[in-house]
Amino acid sequence: MRTPCLTVGRLAMLGALSLLVACGSAPQRQANAPVVVPPIAGIDEPYSLSTHRFEIADATSDMIGELRVTRASNEDTFTDLARRFNVGYEELVRANPGVDPWLPREGREIVLPTQHLLPNAPREGIVINLAAMRLYYFPRAERGEPQVVYTFPIGIGRVGWATPVGSTTVTRMTRNPTWRPGPGVRAEHAKDGETLPAVVPPGPDNPLGTRALYLGWPSYLIHGTNKPAGVGLRSSHGCIRLFPEDIEFLYELVRPGVKVTVVNQPFVFGWHSGQLYMQAFDVLEDDPRDWKKAQQKLLSRGVAAKIQRDLKSRGASIDWQAVSRFSHAPRGLPVTISRADATYEGLIAAATRVRNAVPIGATWDGMTGPPDQEP
Repeated sequence: MRTPCLTVGRLAMLGALSLLVACGSAPQRQANAPVVVPPIAGIDEPYSLSTHRFEIADATSDMIGELRVTRASNEDTFTDLARRFNVGYEELVRANPGVDPWLPREGREIVLPTQHLLPNAPREGIVINLAAMRLYYFPRAERGEPQVVYTFPIGIGRVGWATPVGSTTVTRMTRNPTWRPGPGVRAEHAKDGETLPAVVPPGPDNPLGTRALYLGWPSYLIHGTNKPAGVGLRSSHGCIRLFPEDIEFLYELVRPGVKVTVVNQPFVFGWHSGQLYMQAFDVLEDDPRDWKKAQQKLLSRGVAAKIQRDLKSRGASIDWQAVSRFSHAPRGLPVTISRADATYEGLIAAATRVRNAVPIGATWDGMTGPPDQEP
């Protein structure tokens, strides 16, 4: 991580920002984790707020977050930007078609997919949408308090090592876990000429990272990683990977017994401000459903029963032409399908422009090494 040269004026600005973090509603980072600002292009653009914690103040809304746009610096890659803004690599690629992820070009506007429709699943415990490569955690809300949701990008199972769909629970939790790779994993490494030990102790060579949540499904975990660049990709043997800072944050929130629901919803629907929205992702390569031949039938099943009831009560219907238009060019951005004139371009034009810097209140302190190196 590059450290900028700070003037007195910028130091004062950072001091003010630190005060804002202390007074804000987002959880604070540890005292030894200051905001670090990388070289930026749009100096006059405001800092982004953290993209991992949201209050659902309006119970009728299925949307959280806000779409943002930043400008790439001359040394940025999508891997850099993904960790900085707590989004996944594939999320960035999908939101920015035609942009070179390894050389986006200095000053190039980059769409940050930091707005999400909540999956069609009970808002309880941990909910994972494999198609979105994103995890949501819904802690139990106290009476009279709004529901809070935390969300993080994840890495999921590769083709041939798919992460299962269904419901389970967190059975136990471990700091600095020991990894015991299964026979299939060891055999795969052996084919590549690598001898994988039966037991990998805690440390920088352990792919589980510093925290692990063990599930009721044997051999499947939610854990950190020693290779953060794999977050936001199909990069695991079926486990769910988080950035090192995100798993440490989540670890302090959950407890054994927490429900875990895993869904695979490439097309998510939801209400916001009285309009019906859709968020389309790429269909996973090994999704057994035939989306090409039975798209509308499958999409109809993906519309939550509550949304179906709301449509009926309002005397409204889904604009399937708009659905088809957005589903054939998925960008992972929530877009209204209540208006015929809605476009991704219009959505992006109205998005908030933010400074290319670690957001205020982010889980990452901005002080670890490059995202393609171990934490």
